Amino acid sequence: MFRFDRRLFASFDWVMVILLLLICGMALFNLYSASYPPKTWGIPPYLKQCYFFLLGFVVIIFILFFDYQELYNWNWLFYAIVIGLLIAILIVGKTAGGSQRWISLGFFNLQPSELAKLMLVISLASYYSGREVTDGYTPVQLIMPILLTTVPFLLILIQPDLGTALMLLFIAVSMTLFVKLRLSVYGLLGGGSIGCVYLAWNYLLKPYQKQRVLTFLNPEQDPMGHGYHIIQSKIAVGSGGQFGKGYLEGTQSHLHFLPERHTDFAFAVWCEEWGFFGSLFFIGIYFFFLVWALYTSIYARDRFGVLLSFGIVMLIFWQAIINLMMILGFLPVVGIPLPLVSYGGSSLLTTLAAIGILLNVRMRRFQGKMAAGE
Repeated sequence: MFRFDRRLFASFDWVMVILLLLICGMALFNLYSASYPPKTWGIPPYLKQCYFFLLGFVVIIFILFFDYQELYNWNWLFYAIVIGLLIAILIVGKTAGGSQRWISLGFFNLQPSELAKLMLVISLASYYSGREVTDGYTPVQLIMPILLTTVPFLLILIQPDLGTALMLLFIAVSMTLFVKLRLSVYGLLGGGSIGCVYLAWNYLLKPYQKQRVLTFLNPEQDPMGHGYHIIQSKIAVGSGGQFGKGYLEGTQSHLHFLPERHTDFAFAVWCEEWGFFGSLFFIGIYFFFLVWALYTSIYARDRFGVLLSFGIVMLIFWQAIINLMMILGFLPVVGIPLPLVSYGGSSLLTTLAAIGILLNVRMRRFQGKMAAGE
């Protein structure tokens, strides 16, 4: 179980690590500006995030010592632990901003819904890789993936945390479409999606969540209320122009017009200070990292590695797309962070753990061949 072959070092993906360090460096650089000027009391967000980065890289190193196949063997235990934490939130969870999402550990507030994203990827990858079919999955064979997704989805939705709950659906649908399905399943997925939207709108969404959806279509209708976040974000992005206002010179962020500037709207701070070309550079590096990570699924040594790495890429991809579109006003504000960029310990540690698994899959893509050549 705990084994590290020195020959694996030759297969280590240094390009992915360099890209990761570059993104993390720019993110910390941006977070310092977002929290500038620093408060005279407490630990500033950028310094806390730096500690989480260091802890996250320790987690990556720890993950590399284990064969990722161990996740297949222990996926049910991981699933049970995360579901247990989501249930515990309903009893002992910490409430903030009208949501009960955190478990206080004293030095750190754990957000189990972030762990649920990675847990779902591992669970679905384990199920689909253990039940490969030649003619495609039937509706009956998809009952288990639906149950695996529905349980955490409902537990997160009642916190309430609409954004993370929707992320679980995006991950599940992406991974399900990635495997081979019967033609009848596509019709059921389409009809089921329409039914879920109807049920969610009429019975699950709270009034303020519905208002967010309606307001994003016309934020100027409520400029000081539900439309405030979108309006200020669009002002910050647009005022950056081509080359930006300069580092630490963003007025929307430093004059406190831009809300949640170090969390959900962290990238809006970057856009204002570095402009269109600086933002294009950041996005280019970010999505080159995702494309490079996607190659991991292509070269994985087995079906589980393929599904696992693809699911992790989708986990990061959908969060990034939704966050960027939210900042630009193309989607309602649903509280989705930009992975590696937005402030948040649980989100960052989960993302780095997921990247550690990607590196693990990539590093062991030739392990079967090496063993055969001994």
